Amino acid sequence: MKTVIEKLSSYNIFNYLLPGVLFAGLGEQITSFSLVHKDWIIGVFIYYMAGLVISRIGSLILEPLLKKIKFVRFADYKDYLEAVEVDSKIEVLSEQNNMYRTLSSLVIVLVFLKIFDELKHLWSISDDEIVLIILAGLLLIFLFSYRKQTQYVAKRVRNAKIKEQE
Repeated sequence: MKTVIEKLSSYNIFNYLLPGVLFAGLGEQITSFSLVHKDWIIGVFIYYMAGLVISRIGSLILEPLLKKIKFVRFADYKDYLEAVEVDSKIEVLSEQNNMYRTLSSLVIVLVFLKIFDELKHLWSISDDEIVLIILAGLLLIFLFSYRKQTQYVAKRVRNAKIKEQE
């Protein structure tokens, strides 16, 4: 387990593990859900996964929304790739940028968790129905994440082909 933790990059810690731990701890405090796992080894994996999901929500929902309302503006991806070769600090700044997006997403997810916790009693939602809702949500999140990541890979391939031709 120590080897696994040592191999986690700062990106993994600040964008997945930390938000997952915060989600479990804060979520348990503000809702009736029991989110903190008693076995810390299993907990690390659960918190990492929760943080990964929160990060994906930020990437798939929050980021496009903020771009659409022009709250944030991104550089062209090709320009980003070229700039990273000149200034390695850009990657660190991008990592921090993603952490802020993930933490913003965490707050939004906690608000929705609290609302869901209040409404589940009114709507008489069973535990089995909650599991199905969660699984359906996870499937959608990871399908759209797969599509987005595939687009990034395709952009990098195109960029590499262009560089190769120069």
